[in-house]
Amino acid sequence: MTGIIAVLRQADIFYEFAAEQLERIASLCRVEQFGLAQIIFEENSASDELYVIARGEVDILVDPSLVSGDPGRPSQPTTIATLRRGQSFGEIALVDQGLRSATARSASAATQLLVIPRRALMKLCEEDPKLGYLLMRNLAVDLATKIRSADMMIRDELLYSGRPKASKE
Repeated sequence: MTGIIAVLRQADIFYEFAAEQLERIASLCRVEQFGLAQIIFEENSASDELYVIARGEVDILVDPSLVSGDPGRPSQPTTIATLRRGQSFGEIALVDQGLRSATARSASAATQLLVIPRRALMKLCEEDPKLGYLLMRNLAVDLATKIRSADMMIRDELLYSGRPKASKE
């Protein structure tokens, strides 16, 4: 349990959590192991778990063909982020219970993840409103950071991809 708490303490989504709150979160976690290139979950799949990386790396991938009508676009999934120890993923499905917005794949030979089920986490948030507030605030900050990063990637793609610029007529 001490190792799980140490990982949670490093995760931005548990920023400013007291030791007792981290212990309560740790009691919800299960540990899962993944080998190199093993799929954790697929884009557009149903799932409602939050993941925190305890060891290794995880690639987040999207399939451009799912949103592009252009047959010239690559149909292979494209890595949009590589996450490391202490980083979390799966927050969107945790919040809205929708389909996964990307694929998560282990990027190292011995990836270890802490898996936190939504139902148990939401129950804990209801039982401890201060913990719930901290978690939701930190999730909002984490998601905002990821949205800003995605926005910059989109801007970079649109402005610097070498596409011809629209004429000003």
